[in-house]
Amino acid sequence: MDPLSARVATPDALEALIGRPSERTRHKVRTELTDADLRWLAASPFCVLATSDADGRCDASPKGDPAGSLVHVIDRRTVAIAERPGNRRVDGYHNILANPHVGMIFLVPGRSDTLRVNGRAQLVSDAPWFDRLTVRGSRPVLAAVVQVEEVFGHCAKSLVRSGIWHPDGWAPEAVDGPGSSRASRSLDEFIRETESEQVAGYSSGLY
Repeated sequence: MDPLSARVATPDALEALIGRPSERTRHKVRTELTDADLRWLAASPFCVLATSDADGRCDASPKGDPAGSLVHVIDRRTVAIAERPGNRRVDGYHNILANPHVGMIFLVPGRSDTLRVNGRAQLVSDAPWFDRLTVRGSRPVLAAVVQVEEVFGHCAKSLVRSGIWHPDGWAPEAVDGPGSSRASRSLDEFIRETESEQVAGYSSGLY
């Protein structure tokens, strides 16, 4: 069977399958951060930053810092996220240089609802508020500043379905690290070696 024989190709066809959102859902999008949004951002230690280049090729990059340090709120329509040491690919930042439109989703551990923020980003190498982004004595050399265009809460159903916050469903030992190769080593040997390398690298290279 052709996997695309039942392709959905129009907005009308999509709506016929999924239905229409409620009035409340359609009108929940805001253009600036509320007090509740600010509290959520202050409690969030993790987000995913989605970008695309000029041709529409996409990237989604995880961003993490201690809660209270992940996001610097410049004002209710402007937020900043610091760049921390990584693998230097900076795919998302290359995308921002070509196409400023970004989307972010902020998680709070133990909470199944999320906060989504969409807007336009630019990169800056310094600003008066960079000192506030310092973590463990490390001041960032780059930050993404996002002009907020849309902000709204996202319902909890996807995270509830995933059971992501329930430890009894966790099985980190069941998979290799992304992009890794165990070759002929046993899984236990691979995990011990990988964890040892990560601990050594992460203990000195997080910031």
